[in-house]
Amino acid sequence: MEIPIYKISGEETGKKIKLDDAVFNIEQPNDHAIYLDVKQYLMHQRQGTHKSKERAEVNYSTRKIKKQKGTGTARAGSIKSPIFVGGGRAFGPTPKVYHIKLNKRVKQLARKSALSYKAKENKIVVVEDFKFDNPKTKEVVNMMDALKLENKVVFVIHQPETNFSLSARNVPRTEVILANNLNTYTIMNAKQIVLTESSIATIEQILK
Repeated sequence: MEIPIYKISGEETGKKIKLDDAVFNIEQPNDHAIYLDVKQYLMHQRQGTHKSKERAEVNYSTRKIKKQKGTGTARAGSIKSPIFVGGGRAFGPTPKVYHIKLNKRVKQLARKSALSYKAKENKIVVVEDFKFDNPKTKEVVNMMDALKLENKVVFVIHQPETNFSLSARNVPRTEVILANNLNTYTIMNAKQIVLTESSIATIEQILK
């Protein structure tokens, strides 16, 4: 698969780059692998530190608050009971580890499937390598307008570019990510993906 390379000004450079079919155009994209990889990514975003105090952990007296019989109401042994205000919570949340294991080949298949979907939908744009001299959000906005990019754009770069990252972070629904950190969730969540020339070699090296 060959696609043209653009300048950040929106003009074509006259060059084309060949995307490896083994990464960007696989024959049978696997939807279930995508589901598993996205599920793992979202679960790993959770800290799992949620906690509420149960009746054994509430700092109240254990004195029996009323006599057992003769009150006309239900018996109650402690103010810590969940039925009283300030009492411990019954079956409340407890800390939990949400991490799940996923095989490396499944994760690779998921990313290749996601990239293949985006390539078939013509949602991948390749630009020549660029560098910002100063952090300016307006330059990113102008670049997106010139390339006719929609919202939810992911820029994939080869190496850290501080000025560009600082410029893009103020643009809503725009993300800058390194090629070696590209994941299935980011690919599927984006409407369009902008790859620099150098980042393509890194992606193909990781996923082949």
